[in-house]
Amino acid sequence: MRINELRKKYLEFFRQRGHAIIPSASLLPENDPTVLFTTAGMHPLVPFLLGEPHPKGKRLTNCQKCIRTTDIDDVGDTTHLTFFEMLGNWSLGDYWKKEAITWSFEFLTSKEWLGFNPEKLSVTVFAGDDDAPRDTESAEIWKSLGVPEERIYYLPKKDNWWGPAGTTGPCGPCTEMFIEVDEIPKCGPDCKPGCNCGHYVEVWNDVFMEYNKREDGTYEPLKQRNVDTGMGVERTAAMLQRVPTVYDTENFKPLIDKIKELSPKEEFTEKDEVLCRIIADHTKAAVMIMADDRRISPSNVEQGYVVRRLLRKAILSAEKLGIESGFLPTLADIVIEMYKDVYDETERNRDFVMQNLIDEERKFRKTLSKAMKRLQRIIDSTGTVTGKDAFFLFTSFGLPLEITREIAEERGLKINMDEFRREFEHHREISRTATQGKFKGGLADHSEEITKLHTATHLLQAALRHVLGESVRQMGSNITRERLRFDFTFPRKLTPEEIKQVEDLVNDVIKRDLKVKREVMPYEEAIASGALAFFRDTYGDEVSVYSVGDFSREVCGGPHVDRTGVLGHFRITKQKKIGAGLIRIKAVLEPEEK
Repeated sequence: MRINELRKKYLEFFRQRGHAIIPSASLLPENDPTVLFTTAGMHPLVPFLLGEPHPKGKRLTNCQKCIRTTDIDDVGDTTHLTFFEMLGNWSLGDYWKKEAITWSFEFLTSKEWLGFNPEKLSVTVFAGDDDAPRDTESAEIWKSLGVPEERIYYLPKKDNWWGPAGTTGPCGPCTEMFIEVDEIPKCGPDCKPGCNCGHYVEVWNDVFMEYNKREDGTYEPLKQRNVDTGMGVERTAAMLQRVPTVYDTENFKPLIDKIKELSPKEEFTEKDEVLCRIIADHTKAAVMIMADDRRISPSNVEQGYVVRRLLRKAILSAEKLGIESGFLPTLADIVIEMYKDVYDETERNRDFVMQNLIDEERKFRKTLSKAMKRLQRIIDSTGTVTGKDAFFLFTSFGLPLEITREIAEERGLKINMDEFRREFEHHREISRTATQGKFKGGLADHSEEITKLHTATHLLQAALRHVLGESVRQMGSNITRERLRFDFTFPRKLTPEEIKQVEDLVNDVIKRDLKVKREVMPYEEAIASGALAFFRDTYGDEVSVYSVGDFSREVCGGPHVDRTGVLGHFRITKQKKIGAGLIRIKAVLEPEEK
């Protein structure tokens, strides 16, 4: 079964069971400050998983594009990817374990759908601990469907429990489904689902969010129980096509073939094959991030740092295969052709992607040989690579820490990461997240502080458009409990007078204590009514529109206060230019006017 058919079958299966099909959201989460990227289909649904009514109802399904960097060091094996697609279905306080598990089993094993041999299906369930009981309910449902007890495995929280991302929030047990691969023998008598030998491949995960973790570490039942499921497109396709790796499916093979064609090598060793996979994976992931309508360029901060890291690792891997400069646009063309009919923003942003690829490869190749020579000189003269050395190579030559570390490890050397982080103090956020790949998924913080700041962001955008003109267009947003951050299009930084005008407008709306009104309507009707909506790929046919009097009107799915009077005093704390025609503002809400 081809990947396009797998997508269609999944969505049709759940459509027939009362689920509304919703579009994939952006790779850059709008309402979740805990992650840099959308790592699962649930991220865009955060407000609805927490109880806000969804315009499309309580049963939803989609195919979500995702980025995960937690497993980036494993890319090149048989299953791990940076960019991947996740099929999912959700129950927002509607059906529960019986329906979710029964439908999972039916879709996987029915001849009408995927037709996997049920005798090759194994499952895992939560084993139970002091916080929550053993999930015998899920196990009994699996047994009723014909899965024998010897193929039901009880695993601990680290394997079969989902969330929360932080210290508090919704969470619960999950049940995972694995298909046995006959071509890969068991690694031993203790081989079971969760083993990394490749005999058992996970294809689906059903999460039952029924608990809320309190600040004291205890658990309480959620008011609304949700089902959140996920099936990896590439892994499932590889299983259906009976190919040994995800890189042998049609969404990777054209890339691998082109990479080999560009290399002067006549024979490829196992190590060379891994390099081909890394180039294909990293190039595809970088292209899909840059092709997002929020337009992320390679840089040294946040998402842009990840793009730069991916591209530079791809270029370095290409060097090892003897591939000459200019290969990135060639591979990007293949990626865009592959996905343009599924995610039309890839074609829409083609020129932006190509120019960034050309610029980044030119800059990196220009300094790469110098960086490698300097690194070799450091190793030859000292026999080691210190954290200070790694920091110097990064700041002076743009050599990412991961690449320096990999080269050092190939020579049996280890970098002192504590020393590197001390040198990198002013980039602490990068060193703590992007350089270590710790982008954990999870529900966003929808605390009172977050809700207030999210509402204030709407007021900020309206005020900016009033003061600066309607050319102002939101390009990104990030909210923590301490502050809001808002990126928008404008050719220059604001003057002090303009900043004061914006602040005064927002604070006037707050003082007027206006009601925040929510309406559900078709997308086209929302636009016709004057609602702002800059990210079409994020929205479905039915949308939520939030209005604050006649001051602000936006399509949005985030958390909002009921009235503006509770917000406090709005103050802009910082602004800076972050790119050509892009300005970033940070602002806070204070208890009282200073």
